[in-house]
Amino acid sequence: MSERCDLCEGAVITTRYFEDEVCWIADCEICLVPMVVWRVHDPSPPVATKDQLVAALTKVANEELGEGTWSLDDHMRNIPDHYHAHARPPSFSRRSGVG
Repeated sequence: MSERCDLCEGAVITTRYFEDEVCWIADCEICLVPMVVWRVHDPSPPVATKDQLVAALTKVANEELGEGTWSLDDHMRNIPDHYHAHARPPSFSRRSGVG
């Protein structure tokens, strides 16, 4: 864990959909869409781990947003040093710069 990382802290602030020893998935407190967070403070998970994280997010996002109605966004804008990814609905505007 880094000295001060909100994602490492993992406080339950919004709906928590899933958690295990690898990740947790909750609504992002900024943009309120499902977000997967790797439990390791590192921006670059190994390919197999990233696949596992995306698979977990896919399951939740398909249930919450609808299969085929969302896209993966793993551009880490606000916390660039800790891997996380959002499930973005079609209405999401990148102009807002959130996430």
